[in-house]
Amino acid sequence: MPQKANAARRHHIPRPKCRVTNWAEYDATLRQRGSLTVWVTDEAIASWKAAPRTTRGGQPHYSDLAITTALMLCAVFHLTLRQTEGLIGCILQLLGLDLPVPDRSTIARRTRIVALPSKPRSSSGPLHLLVDSTGLKLCGPSEWLIEKHGTKKRRSWRKLHLGVNAENGRIVAATLTDRDGDDAAQVGPLLDQIDEPVAALTGDGAYDRTGVYASVHQRHPEAAVVAPPRADAVLSDTAATAPTQRDRHIQMIAENGRMAWQRDSQYNVRARVEGQIGRWKQVIGPALRFHTDEAQATEVAIAAAVLNRMLDLGRPNSVRVS
Repeated sequence: MPQKANAARRHHIPRPKCRVTNWAEYDATLRQRGSLTVWVTDEAIASWKAAPRTTRGGQPHYSDLAITTALMLCAVFHLTLRQTEGLIGCILQLLGLDLPVPDRSTIARRTRIVALPSKPRSSSGPLHLLVDSTGLKLCGPSEWLIEKHGTKKRRSWRKLHLGVNAENGRIVAATLTDRDGDDAAQVGPLLDQIDEPVAALTGDGAYDRTGVYASVHQRHPEAAVVAPPRADAVLSDTAATAPTQRDRHIQMIAENGRMAWQRDSQYNVRARVEGQIGRWKQVIGPALRFHTDEAQATEVAIAAAVLNRMLDLGRPNSVRVS
């Protein structure tokens, strides 16, 4: 990566300064994200209880909407399931609604099988997808236990792979893998979650793989792949007659330099997915609460929906001033 290769000289490069042009509206949006104002629509009240089951088996008492609402409150306010049950009961009581409150056991059990609502279309045109990954810790021994008993056991964690819309910053795809999961291998599963056309996919050096180009071109033949080639990358055998996208990246870097390639290929836009990962760690947290794979997948989808809803309230308009 350029910032690693030129780390000893980057202190000579001044940091760009930006100014937010809509600070008043954005400041009001930030305050609104912490508002406790709650309203329940008539459609939500009518859909709170589960529809009658026509097949054999037990009758569920709560709809997927009720379980999803509980999980969203749990993610936003960092509550345990018992506290979430108490919060929902208090809200329904204050609103004067005669609706049952799902208990913690029901929420935990239904988290593994709840059907989430479909994702809305994130853009009007072809999508520019930004991909990256980060680690999320699993519930385990606390810092006090490690300090007290001096255990050497490593903490367990899982890898979160995100796909972000470069136009508006919305999370449009997310997958969870083990900590040994390869970033490039998750490009296909991320693309399978997107129904709209993809114009470009941008990722860091971990996505400079033949499988990434193949996965993108299989689903979106006209899409561009922007990933920095390795420092020792070589041209393909057909570079002289039929150069591939990777060949053109290598040739452009050799002619104009890597920094110019980053600017011309819009690779620097990838910083937006890193910013979204930072928001995830700050707003949602750096760890996963649930223990099963199915529940963790639902937890990640709920967290992505929460962040998208916060982003829809308003976003800053930043302009470069120097």
